[in-house]
Amino acid sequence: MSTRITAWTQEIIDGYRLTPRENVAELLTAPLEELMECAGRLQEHFCGRHVDLCTIINGRSGRCSEDCKYCAQAACHHTGIEEYGFLPAEEILDNALANEKSGVNRFAIVTSGRALGGEEFEQALRAYEKLHAALKIGLCASHGILNRQQFKRLRAAGVTSYHHNIETSRRYFPQICTTHTYDDRINTIRAAQAEGLSVCSGGIIGMGETWEDRLDMAFSLAELKIMSIPINALMAIKGTGMEGRPPLSPEDILRTVAIFRLINPEANIRLAAGRKLLPDNGAAAFLHGASASITGNMLTTSGTTIAEDLAMLAKLGLSNRA
Repeated sequence: MSTRITAWTQEIIDGYRLTPRENVAELLTAPLEELMECAGRLQEHFCGRHVDLCTIINGRSGRCSEDCKYCAQAACHHTGIEEYGFLPAEEILDNALANEKSGVNRFAIVTSGRALGGEEFEQALRAYEKLHAALKIGLCASHGILNRQQFKRLRAAGVTSYHHNIETSRRYFPQICTTHTYDDRINTIRAAQAEGLSVCSGGIIGMGETWEDRLDMAFSLAELKIMSIPINALMAIKGTGMEGRPPLSPEDILRTVAIFRLINPEANIRLAAGRKLLPDNGAAAFLHGASASITGNMLTTSGTTIAEDLAMLAKLGLSNRA
């Protein structure tokens, strides 16, 4: 085993944190099995045997003005997805209650578009108030680039966390989106944090970025003190700007998960889109760095059922209950 990575692992357990100033190239070349073992040690120390499960509903679909190359909901792409405005609060509540009964830890409403505003934002607030009154699980929101006043109102309605990915590195971001900037995303995250919301933020791998871009993304999230980091493996959707891009190998995904654990040891590293690219739906990842997952039906990529995930976690000796 690499003595340096082993030493880093113990130092991290003792309180040390890796920084961009260090030469971390060894993370990219170390044998995968050894890197995963170190990530597993850190996961066991910081997260125990607990795996956090969240589920989402697509509260508004399609017609997005932004040009993110990977996204099926961008109006500039032609993917044939269903398009609709903000869902009725009763429909969202029924979905949330069913998910809570199935055993998830958190429920999120996500919406397409640069930002949710106007009457649809008011609809969202009313929906969150109903959810907060009826549910015992946490509430998360994902509504694009909002301002502090909007975040203040979301928190007052019962929302506890906000999801807003940085997607990739600062260097590579202009290659995947030109209608808003990387700094727009960073500023949104900081505004949400300033209003007392926990932020869930990660990105997508497999979009043509380099390993250095992935390292940069991991360090940026550490700097932002993000405690929930979804890692999506690109599922190249026909009709998007990523159509035809080959899927990542399981080894690439597992290495990325392990690296993110070493750089963000206390965070929940959350498997998201692309889990089906991993053997056994990501079982190995849950023992070697990944302490969370999105479960149930996902937005535009197939996921897994809550019951299947709970059964798999039990088989691995893990649980989504503290």
